[in-house]
Amino acid sequence: MQQPTRRQALTGAAGAAAGLGIAGAVGSAAATGSGGADGPYGSGGSAESVRRKVSGLLRRMSLEEKLGQLFVVEVYGQGARAAHAKNRELYGVDTPAEILAKYRPGGVIYFDARRGPDNVSAPRQAARLSNGLQRESRIPLVISTDQEGGSVVYRLTEPATALPGNMALAASRSTRDVHDAARIIGTELAAVGINQNYAPVADVNINPANPVIGIRSFSSDPDLVSDLVSSAVRGYHRGQVASAAKHFPGHGDTDTDSHYGLPVIKHTRAELDRIDLPPFRAAIRRGVDTVMTAHIVVPALDPTEVPATMSHPIVTGLLRQELGFDGLIVTDALDMQGAAGEFPPDVAPVRALEAGCDQLVLAPEMDVAFAAVLAAVRSGRITEDRIDESVGRVLTHKVRRGLFPFPYVSEARAERTLGKRSHLSDARQITDRTITLVKNDGVLPLAASESRSVLVTGWGATTTRALAEAIGARAGQSAEALETGTAPTRARIDAVVAAAGGKDLVLVSANAAAAGKEDGVAQAALVEALLATGVPVVVAAVRNPYDIRRFTDVPAYLASYSYGAPSLDALVRALYGELEPSGRLPVAIPALDDPEETLYRFGHGLRY
Repeated sequence: MQQPTRRQALTGAAGAAAGLGIAGAVGSAAATGSGGADGPYGSGGSAESVRRKVSGLLRRMSLEEKLGQLFVVEVYGQGARAAHAKNRELYGVDTPAEILAKYRPGGVIYFDARRGPDNVSAPRQAARLSNGLQRESRIPLVISTDQEGGSVVYRLTEPATALPGNMALAASRSTRDVHDAARIIGTELAAVGINQNYAPVADVNINPANPVIGIRSFSSDPDLVSDLVSSAVRGYHRGQVASAAKHFPGHGDTDTDSHYGLPVIKHTRAELDRIDLPPFRAAIRRGVDTVMTAHIVVPALDPTEVPATMSHPIVTGLLRQELGFDGLIVTDALDMQGAAGEFPPDVAPVRALEAGCDQLVLAPEMDVAFAAVLAAVRSGRITEDRIDESVGRVLTHKVRRGLFPFPYVSEARAERTLGKRSHLSDARQITDRTITLVKNDGVLPLAASESRSVLVTGWGATTTRALAEAIGARAGQSAEALETGTAPTRARIDAVVAAAGGKDLVLVSANAAAAGKEDGVAQAALVEALLATGVPVVVAAVRNPYDIRRFTDVPAYLASYSYGAPSLDALVRALYGELEPSGRLPVAIPALDDPEETLYRFGHGLRY
């Protein structure tokens, strides 16, 4: 499908805007070529003009159109009119365009091929999809994704610029680096037509066994998290994309993953005020556009023990009234077990709206969900005034973000923007400041002048291979990769020990050894067996820095907080002293057997 000319797109947008009663906005957008002199972000006009535009929209919308604005759906395929069997399975129609026509949703969320929708395979393709979806929608769409940075939650891959994740960034203690990383991510998202990033994570990770947050959090320190969340919000806005603080009221102290269960946060109200809520308060002060709720139970806030997403005391009472947030409240994905396990498809959307949420993300069984909300309104269980409140916020969000009347992007500019030289250069410098040397008994740095044979083992076929290739590329260095996974068997450990014979060094890639008991025991057994060979062992934590709790006897331990290519490159340069490790732990690391004993304090970090 060809990209529309600017004249064609603007003409189409002008027609839609006129039909919805906001034609007065078209002239100014035509003059600037986007939504204003600073681009589409935040160019909706004065508060009064926004109110008038939104009121005009609401008056012209049917109830069904209003309800559509409350849903954020996923669509399968790389083109607006490309058929995909999964669309037929989920929605009873074949193409993304037909999904938009059927439900008239307020938003679409993009995923890469790992989840299945495969929406973002290349810059031009993603921009073309965004333009196609916007053309097919009577009201401009919130097009969202989860691009948190780091190697855990991201959707745009190469050639998009790879940035460190939150905990890695916190290791640098640089608010400027956090701002710039968010600005780069925002700029690249906006270039392909994604106008809402579900980031930054505002959770304070105080539980080393947290299986779902971990390095997605900036830190275990509420003050540091608050400062860096504020910087990230500002950076995303500078990059012309809307921001979202998640997961309210705080997902940092749990050992249950809400994708697969329903976590319970046992903090008192005083602890919530001291630990969990400050980053959300900071984000609201900074002007965050959106807050995403969590599927967690917080008895101190709601003794009925329903998930926060379905809790009126938490969503309306705390977030809307007490914290004074007047922006868009969205649910975390309603197909997660933390929501779907407790509330069936015809119940969860209604309960979330009753709690005060504005948009329902990934409601399972869309036909059932839509019909349930429609029935709730027609029966009077939910008033149309209540629906108008949320639809008004959705429309206000869109108007303020400059999506009316020209939500389109340049496909050529998208290709020029993603992974451009200045972004890559900035990302390398930012990443270099994240590497943290936690322990060093004289093993590091490695002398580049000495010939050396290295075995790279541990988690990750791609990770171990990349590390081995980076080491082997250096003069006089040879490296062999032998991957074990997160839970190496005894036979695999024996094979690695045999391969270590005659080597000068073993580098072990550790991943989540502290969080998973069985996996952690197996990784610890691998390291113990390698230490027994007498060959020097260096462990690199390529995800959670907490893993040293299982490897207290290793002579050297570094944390990269990421297994992304830039972080692995920086890690190898740190091994050889080409990069001075300057990161400091953003979390305290307690002993495995005695959580009251601190192995390494918050802020710890060695240098050469």
